[in-house]
Amino acid sequence: MRDDATNPLEDTESEAAQAYAEERRENIRAFVRTSPDYYIRNFDKIGASASFTPTFNIFAGLFGPVWFGARGLWTWALPFLIVEALALVQIARGLFGDLAADAMARIASIEGTLELRRQQLAAAVESGSDRVDAFRRAVEGLEANIGGIRDEAEALAAEGPTIALTGLLLLIAAKLVQAVVANTALEARFSDWLSDRSVRSGMPVPQIVFSAVFMALMVAAAMLHYSFPGRFPLLADFPTDPDIRLVSIDGVEAFFNWAVLNGEALFDAITYFIRLVLDALEIVFVSTPWIVIASLIILLTWLTAGVRMAIYSGAFLSYMGLLGFWEKAMTTLALLGTAACLSILIGIPLGMFAARRPRFYAAIQPIMDFMQTMPAFVFMIPVIAFFGTGKPAAVVTTMIFGGTPVVRLTVLGLRGVPESVREAAISFGANKWYLLTKVDLPLAAPSIRAGINQTIMLSLAMVVVASLIGAKGLGEDVLEALQYANVGQGILAGFSILFCAMILDRIVQGGRR
Repeated sequence: MRDDATNPLEDTESEAAQAYAEERRENIRAFVRTSPDYYIRNFDKIGASASFTPTFNIFAGLFGPVWFGARGLWTWALPFLIVEALALVQIARGLFGDLAADAMARIASIEGTLELRRQQLAAAVESGSDRVDAFRRAVEGLEANIGGIRDEAEALAAEGPTIALTGLLLLIAAKLVQAVVANTALEARFSDWLSDRSVRSGMPVPQIVFSAVFMALMVAAAMLHYSFPGRFPLLADFPTDPDIRLVSIDGVEAFFNWAVLNGEALFDAITYFIRLVLDALEIVFVSTPWIVIASLIILLTWLTAGVRMAIYSGAFLSYMGLLGFWEKAMTTLALLGTAACLSILIGIPLGMFAARRPRFYAAIQPIMDFMQTMPAFVFMIPVIAFFGTGKPAAVVTTMIFGGTPVVRLTVLGLRGVPESVREAAISFGANKWYLLTKVDLPLAAPSIRAGINQTIMLSLAMVVVASLIGAKGLGEDVLEALQYANVGQGILAGFSILFCAMILDRIVQGGRR
């Protein structure tokens, strides 16, 4: 006997599925606003498969980057804009461009020289000079060169249809790709919109206008510039005035002159403090017997990184000693140690202060970005103006380049401390000092050690650059090898710098592990 009674659980699940499907359709209508039935059908098709499901959106194919930009899909619009602009430029060059313009300009330049040589040949023939043959060979060579360039120009001019056809095929391929991926890209944006309603939906008229005008201007500028080179100077050269540069240079020089004159006491105090630290480290590394320093380094490596790395450290130190680099290596370590110690002494407290003060950290972030991205040879200029040349200037330059990672990673480590742990410590009566020293810093220690390691490595990377402004050490040997093309000396000194970096890296990372 068959039981025709319905299952209440199945009815409930069916109703829930229908409600979800109806809600999804309403959300799609609210998101796309145009052709909702088309997008409902294609979004369901895309969502039903975990792999890429090709669909075809004819409007996306026809309007290309304009459609993607109007939909807010700028990460897709800009690459497609570049591809379509390239295709249209090729079409315009092939149909309207003067492909032989460069060759004809070369011919015109050579013809001026040829006319001069012909005059010299005529004068030599008339005077019976013994240089007639030389002038005749020069004239014949220039004429042959002109003939070769003219043949090249004719060949380039004949390539116009091929270039235009290539551009057309590229444009068609780009249109097809855009039509196929458009719905998939829009469905992914729809998923983002479901979780964040601030994501722009629909196709607002201002966005359509902006996207169309922007794309048209970019494509038109590219087509005019590449298809008709030289006819529109505004597209080739940025409009500027030499006086702007001269006035800017005068302003910068005036500022640095004022800073040098009014900050002499400050810069002297900084130099004196750097000298104190540097002289102390040089006494430790350079003046102390080599066997003491080597034994201490090997012992420290053994305690932090293990026996194997201690053996490697001993081999590295032996390499530097046997090749005569010991004193320079220790001078380098003293210079590096001064810069790294000062960077760490400044960076860790600064990172601790900035970790709980987002506004302050947002204010110093551009400064740190400037310190890391500005080429070292550029910020060496004001350093030399303020501190002169020598080891203190080299220390300051090294600190500028290598001092930021310890700040960033200290902030990252402290901000990564779980709030639940901090709240638990506070609930048990922990004061701010206990919270910092017993909770925050121990949990952030791996990140802080990573920052210290990065600061040391970046400081060591400045060894050669710092030698340009008077720093002694291994960088001096590398610089000398560059100046006199002494390959052997440069390679051997470079390996010494590498071994110093490996020893320091293993000591710091070994302690972290």
